[in-house]
Amino acid sequence: MINTDSSNSTSQKNIITPGPLPSSIQINADGKLKHFLTIEGIPPLLLEEILDRSQQFVSLPNKAQVQAPLLRGKTVMNLFFENSTRTRTTFELAAKRLSADLVNMDIRTSSATKGESLLDTIRNLEAMGCDMFVVRHSSSGAAHFIARYCAPHISVLNAGDGRHAHPTQAMLDMLTIRQHKGDFTPLQVAIVGDIKHSRVARSQIHALSTLCTGEIRIIAPKTLIPQGIENMGVSVYHEIEKGIKDVDVVIMLRLQHERMTTALLPSVREYYARYGLTEERLKLAKPDAIVMHPGPVNRGVEIDSRVADGSQSVIMQQVTNGIAVRMAIMSMVMG
Repeated sequence: MINTDSSNSTSQKNIITPGPLPSSIQINADGKLKHFLTIEGIPPLLLEEILDRSQQFVSLPNKAQVQAPLLRGKTVMNLFFENSTRTRTTFELAAKRLSADLVNMDIRTSSATKGESLLDTIRNLEAMGCDMFVVRHSSSGAAHFIARYCAPHISVLNAGDGRHAHPTQAMLDMLTIRQHKGDFTPLQVAIVGDIKHSRVARSQIHALSTLCTGEIRIIAPKTLIPQGIENMGVSVYHEIEKGIKDVDVVIMLRLQHERMTTALLPSVREYYARYGLTEERLKLAKPDAIVMHPGPVNRGVEIDSRVADGSQSVIMQQVTNGIAVRMAIMSMVMG
């Protein structure tokens, strides 16, 4: 677990083991969302409800979205202990469109840099009358920890914690897939890249499994596949040509060099030569396959620019859907 001693800086890269996550932590007695920390353990019907409500927000004109009063009088605090562009901005837009009061906490100028513990930081923010914490942290389990110890009236949304989970990203990916493909049960979905260090991949696998996806394929070099990944119900491939053959969805992941503690690849050039998604390789998938990427996109590393900008790419749609999904989840956890 996370050490709450004030001598520990929140910038530490230690890994917190989240441990078992009882559904009661995330879900109230009446079956409604209280927090959104991980996809794991959330019932399929609740995931479908998130997707349905997200689609309702997508369908609204921008003007109607901006005027939605569902969080009027509520205070949302963005606590981003890691850098972010898309996630932080879409959470900010989602809160504003729901008429919430929003505070973006700048961790670089906060007391956390002076040695204040994570728990003390949360206690002080609670005293300011917050209703929701949106948390991104480099330590796995940080959002889970905050949800356990924060005041009962506060909801916590996990915006990414270490290698553990990124549940809202997974849900916007599921929404994008459903918009193009409808039913998940006949689909073959390939996730390609740095699976070992990707919190997004873990959340995607849990979401796809919960939604009864036909087949989930993992494609990566052996050094970038975590031990025991097969236990999550996926098929493992080490050659991209075999892995994306006849799939309906191709999800590319970036190489997360910042989380690699040893040299796991000979070179970026060789990685692209063996695993980069090119136009020729994409032809191996089904003709109507869609190409996805959670971002940031590293062109010429995991994906060719002609594919990233091509007719089968839905990467920008993912970004747009991120606002609607986060609006849906924020409105659901606040009742």
